[in-house]
Amino acid sequence: MTNPLKDRNLLRTKGVGRGVWRATVLLAVTACGGKSKAPQQLVPAPTLPLPLAGLASVKVPVLPLTLLASDDSLGWGASLADQRAARATADSILGALLQARAPEVTWILPDDLRRQARRSPTFATNPDQMGSAILRGERLVDVPDPLRSELRTLVAIADARYALVPAQLVFRRTAGSPDPRMGTAELTVVVVDARLGRVGFRTVARGDGTDPWTAFTRAVKALTPGLP
Repeated sequence: MTNPLKDRNLLRTKGVGRGVWRATVLLAVTACGGKSKAPQQLVPAPTLPLPLAGLASVKVPVLPLTLLASDDSLGWGASLADQRAARATADSILGALLQARAPEVTWILPDDLRRQARRSPTFATNPDQMGSAILRGERLVDVPDPLRSELRTLVAIADARYALVPAQLVFRRTAGSPDPRMGTAELTVVVVDARLGRVGFRTVARGDGTDPWTAFTRAVKALTPGLP
């Protein structure tokens, strides 16, 4: 069967980096002229831009974020203590930036998805209660059930085929930054072909900031490079 994700120029992620991190091995020359391997240095893989050419002029539901975590050493606990409110803020920022920076796609945002699900309670699952966070797995290509059937139903109700899923948002201390307040937002984003139940695109968007929402905004903007 022809893969419509490939045909529509969506990027396949199977084998791309095999993970969020790439290991770079540095060689050091010893005093006697020999070579020895230095410890591995972890380098983040670059953020892939959203495959907008393949999504242009079609409806794309955006699922709500269900998994958010933060490094305690950042001191951002007060801003993120109310998990429900923090996830809602992330959904709002993501939706606003997608609509502003990628208007060629008809984005169906989480609030609209919730309303559509409530109108079909017999068939549709509440998107906030779907196990979409499982899609953060680096090697996951085939969406497992019951998420597969839940996604297919929800996306079909929205008269769409593809869905954008923010599978995970993690805030970490920025490595190597001299500013102890600096943190990095890491947003794992996947695009799923709901009809086939397959992940067609996956990337991790990153952004730095001295507060969670500045960092998150910069991470989302990394998905659509070339714009301010």
